[in-house]
Formats: sequence, C-alpha cells, structure tokens
Amino acid sequence: MIVEFSGEAESDLEQIVDYIAKDNPRRALSFVQELRGKCEALAYNPLAFPLVPRYEGYGIRRRVHGNYLIFYRVDAEQVVIVHVLHGALDYAAVLFEK
Repeated sequence: MIVEFSGEAESDLEQIVDYIAKDNPRRALSFVQELRGKCEALAYNPLAFPLVPRYEGYGIRRRVHGNYLIFYRVDAEQVVIVHVLHGALDYAAVLFEK
C-alpha cells in the first residue's frame, strides 16, 4: 500500500522540526525521520491501530510515537497521513472542526 502525506501533515512535520531545532537541531532531524518511518510502516499493516475514539465514523486512525500522534485514513489503495500532532493539543478541534 502507498503512504501519502497530506499538505497538513507535511506542514505539521515542518513545525515539529522547527520547534525541536530551537534546542537540538540534530535531534530535530532524526526525530522527524523516526516519525516519517512510523508513517511509512503503516503501509504494511494499516489497520493495526485503532480508530479515534468517539469519532469512528470519520475513519481516522491514530498511531502514537513518543509525545506525538499520527492521524491517518486508510483508503482502498493508500494510507493518507492526515496530521501529526503533539499529544497535548486538542486534536479534535484540529481534525474534526466544522
């Protein structure tokens, strides 16, 4: 299965790099590589992680990596990374805003 990053997810990753780089530029790059690796690995078993509780109807799943949450959707032929957000954020407001 192909893994596709949405524009929002790419922007999220850039913001994560910028934030971590303020204190540790080297770690910023390696951490985002880890996040991307976790996203890419979803191609092999995309249904391994649960749907977001209370929002199952949206078909958005969540994978945890450290303090970050990878939100994604499984389509017929691809996995779409929707957002990558810090766990302290109100993700429902970002993902399910009306």
